[in-house]
Amino acid sequence: MSGSNQTASDPSDIDLSDPQYYLSRELTWLEFNDRVLHEAMDERTPLLERLKFMGIFSSNLDEFFMVRIAAIEQQIEAQVSQLTPDGRTPQEQLAAASDRVQKLITQQHQHFETVLRPAMAQQGIYLLDYFDLNQEQRTYLQSYFEEQIFPVLTPLAVDPGHPFPYISNLSLNLAVVIKHPETGEELFARVKVPKVLPRFISLPNGLQSATAIELPVIDHPTRELRENPLQTNPNCPQVWTGIALEQLIAHNLESLFPGMNIQDCFTFRVTRNADISVAEDDADDLLLAIEHGLRQRRKGGSTVRIEVDSTMPSKIRQMLEEELEVTAQDVYEVNGMLGLGDVMSFLSLPLPELKDPHWNASIPASLRRLTATEDGGNFFSLIAQQDLLVHHPYQSFTDTVERFITCAANDAKVLAIKMTLYRTTGDSHILKALIKAAENGKQVSVLIELKARFDEQNNINLARKLEQAGVHVVYGLVGLKTHTKVVLVIRREDEKIRRYVHIGTGNYNAKTSSLYTDVGLFSSRPELGADLTDLFNYLTGYSQQRAYRKLLVSPVNARESFERLIQQEIDRVQAGGTGRIVAKMNALVDPQMIANLYRASQAGVSIDLIIRGMCCLRPGVPGVSESIRVISIIGRFLEHSRIYYFHNGGDEKILIGSADWMTRNLDRRVEVITPIDDPKISKDLQEILGIMLADNRQAWDLQSNGSYIQRRPRNSHDEQNTQQILMDMASQ
Repeated sequence: MSGSNQTASDPSDIDLSDPQYYLSRELTWLEFNDRVLHEAMDERTPLLERLKFMGIFSSNLDEFFMVRIAAIEQQIEAQVSQLTPDGRTPQEQLAAASDRVQKLITQQHQHFETVLRPAMAQQGIYLLDYFDLNQEQRTYLQSYFEEQIFPVLTPLAVDPGHPFPYISNLSLNLAVVIKHPETGEELFARVKVPKVLPRFISLPNGLQSATAIELPVIDHPTRELRENPLQTNPNCPQVWTGIALEQLIAHNLESLFPGMNIQDCFTFRVTRNADISVAEDDADDLLLAIEHGLRQRRKGGSTVRIEVDSTMPSKIRQMLEEELEVTAQDVYEVNGMLGLGDVMSFLSLPLPELKDPHWNASIPASLRRLTATEDGGNFFSLIAQQDLLVHHPYQSFTDTVERFITCAANDAKVLAIKMTLYRTTGDSHILKALIKAAENGKQVSVLIELKARFDEQNNINLARKLEQAGVHVVYGLVGLKTHTKVVLVIRREDEKIRRYVHIGTGNYNAKTSSLYTDVGLFSSRPELGADLTDLFNYLTGYSQQRAYRKLLVSPVNARESFERLIQQEIDRVQAGGTGRIVAKMNALVDPQMIANLYRASQAGVSIDLIIRGMCCLRPGVPGVSESIRVISIIGRFLEHSRIYYFHNGGDEKILIGSADWMTRNLDRRVEVITPIDDPKISKDLQEILGIMLADNRQAWDLQSNGSYIQRRPRNSHDEQNTQQILMDMASQ
């Protein structure tokens, strides 16, 4: 990882707090989602995986509105005037984000209608419009509607006697225009498309003939977008044929409004603020306070977005704006099917040739050599001899992390288990192991972060289940989120106490471990065990711990430690030596850390940043960031690991942990970053970083203007796909 010595002109006349040197947090997040959308548009990605990325893009955008846009609108309502580091007011942030979102969703829907739906048809997957159906298919679906759908629906009139109904968050709805047959009065009603029913209704095998697909294109909003009508592929058997649920409801509205004249209907979708407001300092019981907040969220906060069918008349659109208390800026036109997040369901089709090849995570060689014993003693013996690095999903989470905790639960020599849980599943092996450990008489302490956004209810359920089993549960700290990923096992060996640790970058969640890339360290180094003991005493009791032996801990010493490491690289370059920094993280937002990197670049430190999502730093700015390069890796797995490398005058220093360089991670969360002392593991992590920096398939280069350019193999160069390379290495 060594780099060349660089020099720079005197930077003293440059104000590094100037907004011109910072990118908008919101816009950089949208650029990340644009890269996700590109995977859905990339012909090199298997077809069903493209639908998956199309769904991820939509789900990401939902969360963006529920959290980020909601927060900005709250700032506007509170008349906040503070500028962001990039120099924008809340109003300017909202306007810029709204403009970018409208362009992105237009691009998304055009690609889905003109490219992906025809591509699906070529593979025997026919997502039809109602107008595509033949009479036999319509007859079947009408019967299906009457038997399976009609009883579930609730038509809601809107008139003086029926006030405008509550529209729940992320709900898909039909705005129905009705004319009274006797008075001629135009009426309005709302029909919710139920989430309890499948979004896409399939036809039985005997009715999957797609002959109707060859009919001329009908003047219909969703069909207009297609370059060509869907065509059958004689060489490909039909796998699935069906229509969207809302279309079936729309063409059977007469059943819901008998005797009335249905004039038209239009789809719309609502997104609400999903924030939970909890006065932690005033709460007698944090768990009860969070539960109250969840009840409030289920009712839903203010509306932050309405998606509407592009054909919806202005009269209805204005009514929705008034009733839902939004402005025209909050309304997004969609020319096509709303709620494309649901297309991820097609990934369940039995078509392996249209998906990424199945990946079976490997077991680290050192663990494969162990003899399985009932108490797991051999696992601890291995860690006592050497540190062990695990890399998910390339290496098995089940056979490493879950095995470690299960062994601890059943090992007669283990006295206590302490761990933090941020996001996990209610049926996890870890949960079962912790309960088993308590039943075996061990001291088990678990901090469950109740404020993990969108996992609050699950974590409340977990907390109660563990408490009932005799586990000592702590709900989190007032004013801080506990985001760290650590386990501490205390074991008696030869009349002495030995501590074993796992410190990771990812959640203790078996499901996400197969989807997210994360690294973790197993170790029995005394300093790490002592530091985690101090940390857990801080988390569960009263402590003003201000120093740790080895660990970087937020909000105690992580920021100052990272700043010191950066400054050391600056000092060495200024002394005529070499400075080199490589940092992999999910987001770089903190202005102070960005300014530190700018100063390092001005001094001549060579800096490579691998940042999956938000990056507010501008690389390649003359006199400011000329020696900084930023890439983003987007692939089948979500890049989630945090790895930090510093050349350190040749005595290379590398760290892993749970913290990004965001203000919240450094100042408002409990995070743990551990240095890597094992030379082999250090080299392994450097190799991972090197593979990523050489990527020419999944890597995107950030430009100084905030845009990204995807790398492509040049001339006859081989494709360097980071995640494929790491899978190949793990399988050896």
